[in-house]
Amino acid sequence: MRFEQRLRDGVHAGTITVAFRRWKRHQVVPGGRYRTGAGMVIVDAVAIVNPDKITARDVRRAGYKTRDQLLADLRGDPEAAVYRVELRPLAEPDPRSALAADNALSENDVAEITRRLDRLDKASPRGPWTTTALTLIAERPDVVATELAASAGLPRDIFKRNVRSLKALGLTLSQPVGYRLSPRGAAYLTATRPGTRPTG
Repeated sequence: MRFEQRLRDGVHAGTITVAFRRWKRHQVVPGGRYRTGAGMVIVDAVAIVNPDKITARDVRRAGYKTRDQLLADLRGDPEAAVYRVELRPLAEPDPRSALAADNALSENDVAEITRRLDRLDKASPRGPWTTTALTLIAERPDVVATELAASAGLPRDIFKRNVRSLKALGLTLSQPVGYRLSPRGAAYLTATRPGTRPTG
Protein backbone atom coordinates (compact mmCIF):
# COMPACT_ATOMS: atom_id res chain seq x y z
CA MET A 1 0.00 0.00 0.00
CA ARG A 2 1.16 3.50 -0.73
CA PHE A 3 0.78 6.51 1.52
CA GLU A 4 1.66 10.08 0.73
CA GLN A 5 4.69 11.41 2.56
CA ARG A 6 2.77 13.41 5.16
CA LEU A 7 0.90 10.29 6.38
CA ARG A 8 3.85 7.95 6.67
CA ASP A 9 4.99 8.97 10.15
CA GLY A 10 1.50 8.34 11.48
CA VAL A 11 1.31 4.92 9.84
CA HIS A 12 4.73 4.01 11.23
CA ALA A 13 3.82 5.26 14.72
CA GLY A 14 0.45 3.52 14.71
CA THR A 15 -1.58 6.73 15.06
CA ILE A 16 -3.02 6.26 11.57
CA THR A 17 -4.91 2.99 11.68
CA VAL A 18 -7.48 3.37 8.90
CA ALA A 19 -7.03 4.02 5.18
CA PHE A 20 -9.58 4.57 2.46
CA ARG A 21 -9.05 3.54 -1.13
CA ARG A 22 -11.13 3.70 -4.31
CA TRP A 23 -10.67 0.35 -6.05
CA LYS A 24 -12.53 -1.60 -8.71
CA ARG A 25 -11.73 -4.67 -6.63
CA HIS A 26 -10.02 -5.05 -3.28
CA GLN A 27 -6.24 -4.94 -3.37
CA VAL A 28 -5.56 -6.20 0.15
CA VAL A 29 -6.98 -8.94 2.36
CA PRO A 30 -7.38 -9.31 6.14
CA GLY A 31 -4.29 -10.86 7.65
CA GLY A 32 -2.11 -9.78 4.73
CA ARG A 33 1.24 -8.11 5.33
CA TYR A 34 2.08 -5.23 3.02
CA ARG A 35 4.96 -2.88 2.33
CA THR A 36 4.43 0.85 2.66
CA GLY A 37 6.74 3.83 2.55
CA ALA A 38 6.40 3.77 6.34
CA GLY A 39 7.42 0.14 6.80
CA MET A 40 5.44 -3.08 6.99
CA VAL A 41 1.78 -3.14 8.04
CA ILE A 42 -0.75 -5.88 8.64
CA VAL A 43 -4.36 -5.46 7.49
CA ASP A 44 -6.98 -6.39 10.07
CA ALA A 45 -10.19 -5.70 8.13
CA VAL A 46 -11.40 -4.61 4.69
CA ALA A 47 -14.92 -3.49 3.81
CA ILE A 48 -16.75 -1.43 1.20
CA VAL A 49 -18.26 1.72 2.71
CA ASN A 50 -20.59 4.50 1.67
CA PRO A 51 -18.39 7.62 1.44
CA ASP A 52 -21.18 9.70 2.98
CA LYS A 53 -21.18 7.43 6.03
CA ILE A 54 -17.48 7.74 6.90
CA THR A 55 -17.41 8.78 10.55
CA ALA A 56 -15.54 11.71 12.03
CA ARG A 57 -13.55 9.22 14.11
CA ASP A 58 -12.42 7.33 11.02
CA VAL A 59 -11.53 10.60 9.31
CA ARG A 60 -9.15 11.34 12.21
CA ARG A 61 -7.83 7.76 12.26
CA ALA A 62 -6.99 8.16 8.57
CA GLY A 63 -4.97 11.32 9.25
CA TYR A 64 -7.44 13.93 8.01
CA LYS A 65 -9.32 16.80 9.60
CA THR A 66 -12.49 16.58 7.51
CA ARG A 67 -14.31 14.03 5.40
CA ASP A 68 -14.17 16.39 2.43
CA GLN A 69 -10.37 16.49 2.61
CA LEU A 70 -10.22 12.71 2.77
CA LEU A 71 -12.55 12.23 -0.17
CA ALA A 72 -10.70 14.83 -2.23
CA ASP A 73 -7.52 12.76 -1.83
CA LEU A 74 -9.07 9.52 -3.10
CA ARG A 75 -7.64 8.48 -6.44
CA GLY A 76 -9.07 6.21 -9.10
CA ASP A 77 -12.34 5.84 -10.95
CA PRO A 78 -15.04 7.98 -9.29
CA GLU A 79 -17.47 5.14 -10.00
CA ALA A 80 -15.35 2.57 -8.16
CA ALA A 81 -16.20 1.38 -4.66
CA VAL A 82 -14.61 3.01 -1.63
CA TYR A 83 -12.87 0.53 0.67
CA ARG A 84 -12.14 1.03 4.35
CA VAL A 85 -8.92 -0.71 5.43
CA GLU A 86 -7.97 -1.21 9.07
CA LEU A 87 -4.24 -1.63 9.55
CA ARG A 88 -1.45 -1.50 12.09
CA PRO A 89 2.33 -1.33 11.86
CA LEU A 90 4.46 -4.45 12.10
CA ALA A 91 7.71 -4.42 14.02
CA GLU A 92 9.52 -6.46 11.43
CA PRO A 93 11.82 -5.49 8.57
CA ASP A 94 10.66 -5.31 4.98
CA PRO A 95 11.89 -8.60 3.45
CA ARG A 96 12.74 -6.65 0.32
CA SER A 97 15.17 -4.48 2.31
CA ALA A 98 16.94 -7.55 3.68
CA LEU A 99 17.17 -8.95 0.15
CA ALA A 100 18.55 -5.68 -1.21
CA ALA A 101 21.31 -5.65 1.41
CA ASP A 102 22.50 -9.18 0.54
CA ASN A 103 25.45 -8.80 -1.83
CA ALA A 104 26.96 -12.26 -1.28
CA LEU A 105 25.76 -13.72 -4.56
CA SER A 106 26.46 -17.31 -5.50
CA GLU A 107 26.55 -18.48 -9.11
CA ASN A 108 23.05 -19.82 -8.58
CA ASP A 109 21.88 -16.44 -7.26
CA VAL A 110 23.27 -14.68 -10.33
CA ALA A 111 21.65 -17.23 -12.62
CA GLU A 112 18.28 -16.86 -10.87
CA ILE A 113 18.37 -13.06 -11.06
CA THR A 114 19.27 -13.31 -14.75
CA ARG A 115 16.36 -15.69 -15.33
CA ARG A 116 13.92 -13.31 -13.66
CA LEU A 117 15.25 -10.31 -15.56
CA ASP A 118 14.95 -12.23 -18.82
CA ARG A 119 11.32 -12.93 -17.95
CA LEU A 120 10.69 -9.21 -17.42
CA ASP A 121 12.35 -8.42 -20.75
CA LYS A 122 10.29 -11.00 -22.62
CA ALA A 123 7.06 -9.74 -21.06
CA SER A 124 7.70 -6.15 -22.15
CA PRO A 125 5.85 -4.98 -25.28
CA ARG A 126 8.63 -2.43 -25.78
CA GLY A 127 11.42 -4.97 -25.83
CA PRO A 128 14.28 -5.68 -23.39
CA TRP A 129 14.87 -2.95 -20.83
CA THR A 130 16.36 -4.39 -17.63
CA THR A 131 20.06 -4.08 -18.52
CA THR A 132 19.57 -0.52 -19.75
CA ALA A 133 17.74 0.50 -16.57
CA LEU A 134 20.29 -1.10 -14.23
CA THR A 135 23.20 0.45 -16.12
CA LEU A 136 21.62 3.90 -16.14
CA ILE A 137 20.97 3.76 -12.40
CA ALA A 138 24.51 2.51 -11.77
CA GLU A 139 26.08 5.29 -13.81
CA ARG A 140 23.67 8.07 -12.82
CA PRO A 141 22.62 7.60 -9.18
CA ASP A 142 20.28 10.15 -7.61
CA VAL A 143 19.22 11.48 -11.01
CA VAL A 144 15.56 12.41 -11.39
CA ALA A 145 13.46 9.69 -13.03
CA THR A 146 12.37 11.99 -15.86
CA GLU A 147 15.97 12.29 -17.10
CA LEU A 148 16.66 8.57 -16.78
CA ALA A 149 13.45 7.77 -18.62
CA ALA A 150 14.41 10.09 -21.46
CA SER A 151 17.82 8.40 -21.72
CA ALA A 152 16.09 5.02 -21.87
CA GLY A 153 13.64 6.26 -24.51
CA LEU A 154 10.65 5.54 -22.28
CA PRO A 155 7.79 7.58 -20.81
CA ARG A 156 8.48 8.48 -17.19
CA ASP A 157 5.58 6.44 -15.79
CA ILE A 158 6.68 3.30 -17.62
CA PHE A 159 10.29 3.77 -16.52
CA LYS A 160 9.22 4.18 -12.90
CA ARG A 161 7.03 1.08 -13.14
CA ASN A 162 9.97 -0.86 -14.55
CA VAL A 163 12.21 0.26 -11.71
CA ARG A 164 9.60 -0.93 -9.21
CA SER A 165 10.00 -4.39 -10.74
CA LEU A 166 13.76 -4.16 -10.20
CA LYS A 167 13.19 -3.02 -6.63
CA ALA A 168 10.97 -6.05 -6.02
CA LEU A 169 13.97 -8.21 -6.94
CA GLY A 170 16.12 -6.33 -4.41
CA LEU A 171 18.27 -4.70 -7.09
CA THR A 172 17.49 -1.00 -6.65
CA LEU A 173 16.79 1.51 -3.89
CA SER A 174 14.55 4.56 -4.16
CA GLN A 175 16.18 7.81 -3.11
CA PRO A 176 14.66 11.23 -2.27
CA VAL A 177 15.61 12.00 -5.87
CA GLY A 178 16.09 9.15 -8.34
CA TYR A 179 17.49 5.74 -7.53
CA ARG A 180 20.64 3.82 -6.62
CA LEU A 181 21.63 0.23 -7.04
CA SER A 182 21.26 -1.77 -3.86
CA PRO A 183 24.27 -3.74 -2.63
CA ARG A 184 22.65 -6.78 -4.28
CA GLY A 185 22.13 -4.89 -7.54
CA ALA A 186 25.71 -3.63 -7.56
CA ALA A 187 27.03 -7.14 -6.92
CA TYR A 188 24.89 -8.52 -9.73
CA LEU A 189 25.99 -5.90 -12.22
CA THR A 190 29.64 -6.43 -11.29
CA ALA A 191 29.22 -10.18 -11.81
CA THR A 192 27.52 -9.86 -15.17
CA ARG A 193 29.03 -6.68 -16.59
CA PRO A 194 32.57 -6.42 -15.19
CA GLY A 195 33.28 -3.17 -17.03
CA THR A 196 30.47 -1.32 -15.26
CA ARG A 197 31.33 0.72 -12.19
CA PRO A 198 28.20 0.74 -10.01
CA THR A 199 27.69 3.52 -7.49
CA GLY A 200 25.70 2.14 -4.60
